[in-house]
Amino acid sequence: MSVAAYCIFCYRQIGTIGTPGPATKPHLPWHDIRKIAKVTGSLILGGFVFITYEVLSLKKLLQIDTQALHQEKLKSYIYVHTASLNQSEYQGIIYQARKEIHKVVRKILETEAKFFRRPFKEQFSTFDGEDHECALWLLLKRTQSEDKEVRLQAVQDLASNSHWHGYQYGTVAQTCDQRTAIGLARSKDINLRFFLPPPPLPKIKNDYTIEDELRLLLVSLPQTYLDPCVQHFTSLALRESSQILAAQRGGLWCFGGNGLPYCETLSKIPSETVELFCLQALVQHSKVSSHCDKIEAKGGLQLLQRIYQLRKDSAKIQRNIIRIIGNMALDERLHASIVRAGWISVLAEVMKSPHVIQSSHAARALANLDRDTVKEKYLDGVYVLHPQYRSSQPIRADILFVHGLLGAAFKTWRQQDIDRHLDKKASEGQEEYSQCWPKTWLASDCPALRVISVEYDTDLSDWKAKCPVEAHRKSIAYRSNELLDKLRAAGIGDRPLVWVSHSMGGLLVKKMLVDASKNPEMEKMVNNTRGIIFYSVPHHGSQLAEYSMNARYLLFPSAEVKELSKDSPALKELNDDFLSLAKDKKFSVLSFAETLPTHISSMIKLHIVPLESAKLGIGDLIPVDVNHLNICKPKKKDAFLYQHTLKFIQDVLAQELGD
Repeated sequence: MSVAAYCIFCYRQIGTIGTPGPATKPHLPWHDIRKIAKVTGSLILGGFVFITYEVLSLKKLLQIDTQALHQEKLKSYIYVHTASLNQSEYQGIIYQARKEIHKVVRKILETEAKFFRRPFKEQFSTFDGEDHECALWLLLKRTQSEDKEVRLQAVQDLASNSHWHGYQYGTVAQTCDQRTAIGLARSKDINLRFFLPPPPLPKIKNDYTIEDELRLLLVSLPQTYLDPCVQHFTSLALRESSQILAAQRGGLWCFGGNGLPYCETLSKIPSETVELFCLQALVQHSKVSSHCDKIEAKGGLQLLQRIYQLRKDSAKIQRNIIRIIGNMALDERLHASIVRAGWISVLAEVMKSPHVIQSSHAARALANLDRDTVKEKYLDGVYVLHPQYRSSQPIRADILFVHGLLGAAFKTWRQQDIDRHLDKKASEGQEEYSQCWPKTWLASDCPALRVISVEYDTDLSDWKAKCPVEAHRKSIAYRSNELLDKLRAAGIGDRPLVWVSHSMGGLLVKKMLVDASKNPEMEKMVNNTRGIIFYSVPHHGSQLAEYSMNARYLLFPSAEVKELSKDSPALKELNDDFLSLAKDKKFSVLSFAETLPTHISSMIKLHIVPLESAKLGIGDLIPVDVNHLNICKPKKKDAFLYQHTLKFIQDVLAQELGD
């Protein structure tokens, strides 16, 4: 307004020139021109100042307070100015004029960006949004940026901000793309409101049950040229579901054999057990890429979602379902279908489970879905214990855990069980019980490590074999080749590596290293090995094998047990080959040996791995007063067993960990 008043005043002065009046001295023409120049100069200067002020106001209005972000790094708040929601306050002439100027300025900036071939700044593209909405939409747009660093930072900012309103969580859930949803699910302490619930499922026909749907899905999958174990599990599931169908229609019920367990009554049909048989068959099919396509095409993802929601009381069923999703996620072509079926919200919820087995299965599935930050692929039986979430912490080295006979990827490495009734005083004041000490204790002490645990089926007797066909599959040689392929896909060998093994797992580790040394493609797995820890490994055989062989007519010892025979030529050859390799590569080795017998039954106690069999010939050998099962289960975090293990890992990886 002041500029306009000044302009009018100047024009009035010019207008008085030449009006009738008393005779005065005539003015020179150049004097008039100077006055006109003053007026026009004032107009141009005033207009420039006004436009500059509006542009700076626009920039300040839409700019996020990055200084506050740097000041509060731990909170990652996004500060935006408070704006009134009363629309009547924005209907004035000044408000409308400013919006029009903003549009013109944006057009000018867009044209300038195109002319000089420069990127157009994102903050000017959202001028129509109100202040309290701009931050959210800017982050959402950045999550779709072509620049990977910008994209990842935007997802991190979305996940770490806990001050969004409820409707804003809904906005993100409905508008974010597949890549962003997966990234949010792999963010620590994520708010589950970021995810849409699974979509409504179509109703099942009245005369169909869940078991019928599973049976139809299995029948629709390829049945020829199958792996013998896949054929075994499929035929077993179809046979048991046929027995259920016969029982429901009043037919005969088949008891015993390899079929279902006894029913409590003829009227109670164990449908949950039948579903478990079918799901175990689907697990085997999901290991075959072409079968995954069929499962998806036949609506398998939706069917699995239905079973998952119905069987929330069965951890085993839910675990098998997530295992199937993790296997299907290995194929990037199926990622969009998995997201559409609502599995991201389910996996994000399971990641929060206090049960390490459940959360680790979900972590594996999400890692296979997350192609933005994870280049490795985790095949069936390979589980990442740390880190399970996206992290800015660089990974310096890998620790690989391999269990032994009748072991598992999680239960083998739990904290030693404590009898709370007999030792109440000792249990009081202790830290929380660890279901898997590599995931809790080791990850806490060495956060720069990637901790991986592998799982494979083992049995003492062929009576309990999960897949009784093709016994050669259970040999150490076969399992070595199978695990090496899985470990290579998981990126084992790309970083410095420490192996941790228990019982027969140690023999498997030795075999894998010997085999890898003969394969040029896997040579870096050997070259990057820094150390190996053996917990009661029977380098020269086990008394368990002798006991089983003596009772072979009753137990039918499995292939694994037969290979553990004392002074076995195969074991001696493996040990010689490994010692030669270890000395050549200068592997650091630490061995622990049990000194107490293990209760095989209420009547039988065996010293499964004697001290002389646990003696490898290189490295340190430390006897510990525990039995074979507890040799790899420390009583507590400050126990000698764990602390010595931790020190060995830190020593051999001192260069990588920066100690």
